[in-house]
Formats: sequence, C-alpha cells, structure tokens
Amino acid sequence: MIGVVGAGAWGTALAQMLSSDGRDVLIWAYESEVAEAINARHENPVYLAGAPLSETIKATNDLADLAPLDTVLVVTPAQAMGSVLSKMDKAPQDLVLCSKGIEAGTGRLMNDVARAACPSSDIAVLSGPTFAHEVAKGLPTAVTLACGGGEAQWERLKPAIARPALRPYYSDDVTGAEIGGAVKNVLAIACGLVDGLGLGQNARAALIARGYAEMERFGIALGARAETLGGLCGLGDLVLTCSSTSSRNFSLGKALGEGQLAADLMADRTTVAEGAHTAPVLAGLAEKREIAMPIVAAVNAILEGEDPRKAVASLLARPLKAESGE
Repeated sequence: MIGVVGAGAWGTALAQMLSSDGRDVLIWAYESEVAEAINARHENPVYLAGAPLSETIKATNDLADLAPLDTVLVVTPAQAMGSVLSKMDKAPQDLVLCSKGIEAGTGRLMNDVARAACPSSDIAVLSGPTFAHEVAKGLPTAVTLACGGGEAQWERLKPAIARPALRPYYSDDVTGAEIGGAVKNVLAIACGLVDGLGLGQNARAALIARGYAEMERFGIALGARAETLGGLCGLGDLVLTCSSTSSRNFSLGKALGEGQLAADLMADRTTVAEGAHTAPVLAGLAEKREIAMPIVAAVNAILEGEDPRKAVASLLARPLKAESGE
C-alpha cells in the first residue's frame, strides 16, 4: 500500500493513478466530508468533481493511519506542508513531495521543510507538467522524480510510482526539481495576465522564453542544474501551465488582467494558486541575492495592488540589452 497526504485535486488524481493497477492506496483528507465521500461514493465532489475513483482507494482523517507505510506522497498546499508533516506519528522511509512552492516567511524549499520535520526519511520530489483532471482520467503523463536518496531510492520508488500512463524520469537534482515547480507557478500568473489584458500570442511566447531565463538564473544561483530546469519539471511544466485556464495560476492572472482584485480572487479557499504565495518570497529572495527577475517582481507588484498595465509598461520600458544577459 502507498499513502497520499492531501486530498485536493492533485492528491486525489495521484491516488487514482496509483490505484490504476488495482493497488491499495490510503489517502489522508483534512475535511471529514471529503474522506466520507471517497469511502462511501468513490468520488471527491469538493476538489475533483466528476472523476470516478477506484474502490481500492481508502480515505482517512487520521494521519496516524499512515504510520505503517514505507512510501508516502505529500500533496498538501505548500504553505501547510510543515504543519502537516510535524503531526505525523512516524516518518516513512520515502517521503515524496508533490507540492510546488517556497515557504513564506522562511524562504525554505519544500525539501528543506520536509527534512526538518522528518529527518529520518529519504526525500524525493515528483514534479512536471500535470493537470490533475488528465491524470485522474489516466491520460499519458511524464514527470521528473528527483531522489535525494540517489539511485537506491529511485530503485525503491520506481515500482511504487510508475504506471503505464505515468512515466517518471530519474534525477538526483532535488533543488532543480523544486525550483522549476515553484517559479513556473509565478510565471503562469504572468501569462494569465497577458491573456487577460489581451496582449496577444506573441507577448505570451516572449514571456515564456524570458520567464524561463529568470527560472534558470535563479535555479543555478541556488545550486540547481540547467539541464534539470530544461526538463519536465521546469520548461515542460512552464509550457503547460502558461497555456491553459486549467492552470489555477494562469486563471488567477487572467482574472487580474481582466480587472478583478487579488484579495477577492484569493478568498476562494477551495482551490490554491500557489504562485500567489510564492511570488513575494521569490521576489524577496531574488532581490536579496541580486538575481534579475523582472517578471517575477512585476507579478508580485500586481498581487500587491499595482495596476497591471502600469506593470507591463514598466517591463517594456526596461533598457535594451543582449538576450543572453540579465
């Protein structure tokens, strides 16, 4: 049996994919009504409505029920991960982080948060271009599985996670896998803004390319490898989430570009646009380390109330320079 902590859309979709070969999956849900719906009706109407779930998925509200498991996937909102992990009675051998973000207030990546809470576990990061509703349907998906425990952990996790429609690729660059997922959330908001402002496809393509340059600069400064950021967990995820309203971050940006207020949009607690939480801490880290990330800074300014058109005008007015530079 494999465990999943977090029964939001992504956690539920992962549980469904992992159960696709008849394997037992135990999923922890924060809300009792979600656990009851999964157990009684094999559905999650709150977070993944319309997706029938396997009968081999069992739900619980008690984290202690996951104590006997050797492998647990953590799919909580990034800002809640530390709190949830600290409540686990027993850390599993393998803790696979599937949340994308940077902890507000501390600037820690999720693997640092997890190591502090569960120092005896081997930490891995699963990240890549993954819309939950497609994964739940069993559509083909490829991801990066970055293993802090190296190839030994990869050999343990391969049979636990790989499925005919879920293809993991090995990496040992945990930092790169995490940074790709965190930064792309902020850039997806920017692409949504471009769409909401009606700036066209040329502008969105340019933003993806220049946003990727920011991701690479930031990642390399923190010790990530360029080839990791150019893979599924970086560029692949960036292209997906910058191109569709199925992305919560893109949808947030689109609504901001259409004139809605960030405070009103963030009041919906049934979905989490992680990029909105990541933007201020990412912008702060970039400024502190003197890493040029003008797109990230613009997104953060808009989330703090700056007029989107003014922010875009400031970006376009930046001095001209070589494309390979900052």
